[in-house]
Amino acid sequence: MPAVMPETRYAKAPDGVHIAYQVVGSGPFDLIFANSWCSHIEFSWSRPAIVRFYEHLASFCRLILFDKRGTGLSDPVAGVPTMDDRMDDMQAVLDAVGSERAAVFGTSEGACSAIMFAATYPERTAAMVLFAPFVIGLADEECPWAWTAEFWDLLREAMENSWGTPDGSGVEFCTPSLAGDESARGWYAHYWRSAASPGAAVALLEVNTEIDIRPVLPTVRVPTLVLQRSDERWINVNYGRYTAAHIPGATLVELPGTDHYPWEQNADEVVGQIEEFLTGSRSERDDDRVLATVLFTDIVASTEQASDIGDRSWRELLDAHDEMVRRQLERFSGNEVKSTGDGVLATFDGPARGIRCAMAISDGARRLGIRVRAGVHTGELERRGDDVGGIAVHIGSRVAQQAEANEVLVSSTVKDLVAGSRIEFADRGEHVLKGVPGTWRLFAAVA
Repeated sequence: MPAVMPETRYAKAPDGVHIAYQVVGSGPFDLIFANSWCSHIEFSWSRPAIVRFYEHLASFCRLILFDKRGTGLSDPVAGVPTMDDRMDDMQAVLDAVGSERAAVFGTSEGACSAIMFAATYPERTAAMVLFAPFVIGLADEECPWAWTAEFWDLLREAMENSWGTPDGSGVEFCTPSLAGDESARGWYAHYWRSAASPGAAVALLEVNTEIDIRPVLPTVRVPTLVLQRSDERWINVNYGRYTAAHIPGATLVELPGTDHYPWEQNADEVVGQIEEFLTGSRSERDDDRVLATVLFTDIVASTEQASDIGDRSWRELLDAHDEMVRRQLERFSGNEVKSTGDGVLATFDGPARGIRCAMAISDGARRLGIRVRAGVHTGELERRGDDVGGIAVHIGSRVAQQAEANEVLVSSTVKDLVAGSRIEFADRGEHVLKGVPGTWRLFAAVA
């Protein structure tokens, strides 16, 4: 996993339903996050973008995450939860963590729960943040820009036919910036399967058509920030504009971008806006530390080959190798950090791209008559000018050293992160990596 996942615990709502929750950080005030219509708080920690988003939020508050009843790790329920149920769930979680007053953060359909809670329990609500708030389910004369009955019919049919599959992941519509990213499609497909069954998902969808909390908006009396990306395709910007215009004193901030999920696009700016609104300022971010995938490659038996064919021929072969490697790095959006003489150190913003690039380099090397080994790991890197450092780089190097000729070896962290990407692996067992604590399970990517 890219970070240490917090312990999952359970709160009990007044009707006995168990609500799964986690607490991240230990800041001076509490922020409870009402996520979209369904979620899975544990599986969320396998996506680096979400981990970074959560950890950034938790850098200035105590972040409280939970799965709504009927979804994720919370109890399944008969029928569809009401808005009263949603508020009971939030109160139960806040009571369980000993929070008397918290800021509430709601995204998409979760914004409805946040708004209802803030309006009903202002004494327990310090402030409210909404992102792409879905406050009305069906278009009418007042809100002609909202979803139509025809759109709901198409969505319902699509969910019934492809829920939990890459084609039904919704990436192209909810996160256009990831369109064409097969790893993202696979991850979100797995996430939705984990969050809700097809029947539960459709049932939750049905009740969302009935959402209309417009009459509640003018009754909100807590400081409110509304955030939305101006070119969002899924929940268009008019939702945010309408909500901000009808909550007394609310602040609207429109951000550039197209994506629905707050963690997938300009997420640092999203969190920066939230931090400034809730605390009055933005803390300095350590931009020299980033989560990334590191790739090491190395030509096997390079010294012996150079001796066999002579310096000039070896130099020409090495030049051909370097050119091939750079073509593959460009193809898979990799960043060449440096040449290691007979290999390369490169970074990627996604583990699946790192693996596929490594496999392509291995294939290209075989065509040149040489053999390479490669190691891939995902973790936090330290930027040092044009170079990178940190334990993740050290681990990546050690993983590569364990690989056989023509083998792409990855850490278990990487394998977990590319679930759903259709990349297959062969278990290579437990290994001790020199200079790295503990044992590490390694896997070979299989073409």
